[in-house]
Amino acid sequence: MSSPALAHSTELGRMYGRSLTDPPKVPSITTVISQQSTSLDGWIGYMAANAVALHPGLGGAVGNASKLRTVVRDSSNAAEQFRDAAAARGDRVHHYCEQLALRALGRPHQMPEARAALAEQGEENFALRFDAWWDEYQVQPLAPEITVWNETLGYAGTLDLVATIGGKLCIIDYKTKGTDRNGQVKGLDAKVVMQLVAGMKAEESIVDEAAGTWEAWKYGQEPVLLGVAIGETEVRTLRANPAVLKPHWFKFASLRRVWQTSLEAAEAGAPLLPIEPPAAR
Repeated sequence: MSSPALAHSTELGRMYGRSLTDPPKVPSITTVISQQSTSLDGWIGYMAANAVALHPGLGGAVGNASKLRTVVRDSSNAAEQFRDAAAARGDRVHHYCEQLALRALGRPHQMPEARAALAEQGEENFALRFDAWWDEYQVQPLAPEITVWNETLGYAGTLDLVATIGGKLCIIDYKTKGTDRNGQVKGLDAKVVMQLVAGMKAEESIVDEAAGTWEAWKYGQEPVLLGVAIGETEVRTLRANPAVLKPHWFKFASLRRVWQTSLEAAEAGAPLLPIEPPAAR
């Protein structure tokens, strides 16, 4: 996940302020969507068990309780380590995509440095596949990494790219994905539709982060909403089905209310109070 200038990490999730000096006021799009319950218990258990099986010290730990505890301890946070590594990789890929768009716009960029950072981690194939996709789709960037705000519902977020493709206005969200055993990039989660429609429903976009200057959102009039899965072997482009946008927007609005209710409950006071036994008679 990238780190937009107006975003803050808080106990309530990522939130946004109106300027660099403004305190956080509204939750991010991804924080709102995260209110939807998703169980990862099975995956976490699998990652831990797999880490034990692949641990280099497992052979010497068999029959030795002390060494076996070390193996278990080393493997217990395998899912967390995998998640953090994937997030860091996603940040590097997103940064590269942003720099390519900036270069296309004739603006200052760090594309060579971003490419080098990927190569240093053995991830240059992500850049190669993205370059091929960019050329094939003839992407014409308008606004990379643009922060938007919706005051009516109360949320903000940063969109990966607004561009024209084939003469059509598009709002684009990148997802860095792994590759399956068939060499194909893994698919996108349906939650990306909520993320895209929330971006489309923005009311303002940032002009000057330091001054806190915003302008009316000018890219929300029936854009094509695209989720782009970037892998090492290919890039898959999927369009949000126009027929499902309204229910996904309603779902997003409901999750925003869940976030608000959680905030109100947290600020209401101590949820449990001590009570003494009744006085003896």
